[in-house]
Amino acid sequence: MTADVIVVGAGIVGAACADALSMRGLRVTLVEQDGVGGGATAAGMGHLVVMDDSAAELALSAYSIRLWNELVEAAPLRHEYSRCGTIWIAADEEEMAAARAKAETLAGHGLACELLGAAALYAHEPQLRAGLAGGLLVGGDALVYPPKSARILLDKALARGATLLCAEVAAIEDHGVLLADGGRLQAPHVVLAAGTRASALLPQLPIQPKKGHVAITDRYPGFVRHQLVELGYIKSAHAASGDSVAFNLQPRPTGQILIGSSRQFGSSDLAIDPAMMTRMLRHATGFTPALGKMNLLRCWTGLRAASPDGLPLIGPSALRHGLWLATGHEGLGITTSLATAQLLAAQICGERSAIPCQPYLPQRFEAQSALVMAAGHA
Repeated sequence: MTADVIVVGAGIVGAACADALSMRGLRVTLVEQDGVGGGATAAGMGHLVVMDDSAAELALSAYSIRLWNELVEAAPLRHEYSRCGTIWIAADEEEMAAARAKAETLAGHGLACELLGAAALYAHEPQLRAGLAGGLLVGGDALVYPPKSARILLDKALARGATLLCAEVAAIEDHGVLLADGGRLQAPHVVLAAGTRASALLPQLPIQPKKGHVAITDRYPGFVRHQLVELGYIKSAHAASGDSVAFNLQPRPTGQILIGSSRQFGSSDLAIDPAMMTRMLRHATGFTPALGKMNLLRCWTGLRAASPDGLPLIGPSALRHGLWLATGHEGLGITTSLATAQLLAAQICGERSAIPCQPYLPQRFEAQSALVMAAGHA
C-alpha cells in the first residue's frame, strides 16, 4: 500500500504523529530501527509538566497536558498514569520570589497552583531537608510510563491501517527515505521524529544532544507524594553550555523513587559517567537526606535532542521537498508529544491549529542559516 506519510522514529513523538495523522484518514508508514518507545522515550522520566520559560513553551506544554488528560481518561492504569502534581521548591527568599512570579504566570493562563510557605511545604513533604523557604504546588502535573504510552498511541494508528516497518533509515530524500538495505520508500510527506538521530540524518539541523542520567530505587511507598523539582532546575534545563545537575524526584506508582536530573553537552556516549551520577545523587540527597539510605536498583542515561532556543522544531523544512520536522524537544518530549502531533497534523492537512504554530516552525533556524550562507558568499 502506498503511504501518504512516512514517519521516521517510533518514540513518543513519532507514535503520537502516526496516531494524529491516521486519525485524519492519512495512510501512515512508521519506520523504526529499534524498539517502539525506545531511545529518549524509554530513558525519560515521564513527567507531564507545565513549563513557562517562555510564552511559547507555556502554550505548547499546557495544550499538550490537556490532550494527555483526554488520552489517559479512559484507561489511566495502562499508561501508569499518576496525577501527583509538582512542587517547585524554593530554597530561599529569592527563589520564593521566583515561585510567586511563576504562580502569577500560571494562574494568568487558568492553571491551578498554590503557593506554599515553609510550614505548608513540610506538611506536604516531610522528607525534605530543613531550612527551605517554601514552594509552588502545580496540581495538574502528572507522570506516565512513556514506553507504554508510545505503544498505545502506535496501536491506535495500526488499528486504523498504519504500517510499522522495522528498518534503518540511511538518508532523507525528497518525498522519501533511503533505507540501509538499499530499499527506498516514497510518500508525499516525510515526518522526521527521530530525536537526536535527526541531526545524523540531516547535519544541517540545529540539534545537539544533551546527555542525562537517571536512577531508580527499590520500593519505598509514601516516601514522597509529589514530583519535587528545585526552582534552580529551570536554569540548568535550558542552559546552552556546561554540565549541570538539578534536584528532580518522582514517586512512581510502583512505590519506587525516580531520581534526576543531569545535563551534559558534547557527548553521545550512553555509558554512565560515574562522576556525574555521583554528583546528581549527592545533590538529590542534599534535598531529601533519607534518600541516601535507600537501595538503588538501576541507573541509566539518555540523549535529549536540544534546539538552540529551547523550543522544538515542528513544521515544514526546506532541507528536502516534502519534509516535516518533529524534533528538538529536549526534556519536554513526553509532555509536548501530543501537542506536537496535533500541530504537525494540522499543518499537513491544512487545518487551523489549536494554538499558533509560528513559534515552533523550523524556518526560524533555516532562515538564519540562509543568511549566514549568503553573508559567506558576499
